[in-house]
Amino acid sequence: MTERPDVSPAEAAADKAAEQALSMNASEQQAKDPLSIASEAAAEHVMHDADDDGREDIAELSGQLAAAKADAADLKDKWLRLNAEFDNFRKRTAKERLELMQFAGENAIKNLLPVLDDMERAIGNNAKTEDINVVREGFHLIQSKLLHIMGSQGVKPMTDVKGQPFDTDKHEAITKAPAPSADLKGKVIDVVENGYTLHDKVVRYAKVVVGE
Repeated sequence: MTERPDVSPAEAAADKAAEQALSMNASEQQAKDPLSIASEAAAEHVMHDADDDGREDIAELSGQLAAAKADAADLKDKWLRLNAEFDNFRKRTAKERLELMQFAGENAIKNLLPVLDDMERAIGNNAKTEDINVVREGFHLIQSKLLHIMGSQGVKPMTDVKGQPFDTDKHEAITKAPAPSADLKGKVIDVVENGYTLHDKVVRYAKVVVGE
């Protein structure tokens, strides 16, 4: 018979407690009814499915995030391009507006240059002639040409101002004078400077003398 090695009382007590615990766990496993076992299996299956669904949700959200980042990058690129185009448009229109203000009267000046040429020629011819009628005719021709050019630009002189009732929308009274007759009281009796309109808008009021 094999001799049992010497065992201390503490070790013997620990061994006995372990044997009792194993015996109790085995008894508990045997005591479990089939319903409890099925419930535990179902719970494990649900947890496994939940883990799988969680991984699928994470993958789906990751894909959506990547797509959203791509859309954001595309929108940012479009915004930068649009902003650059608008800035170029703003600078271009500012330049065009400045040029328009600087050269707005270019056509009118070009049309007036021939009149200036006529004046220079008339001055040269007047120095060589002593006939006053020729000088007068030259001035009338230049005036007619100037009025024609101004008329083509929409500028027209006010006509028949003398004798009209004083109108603050067209006339500027520089003084008053006794009316030659009673019917001229409150009317224009003399024109110091004629008025002009541009496309029917008054650009210069006629400076007149009003009868009283």
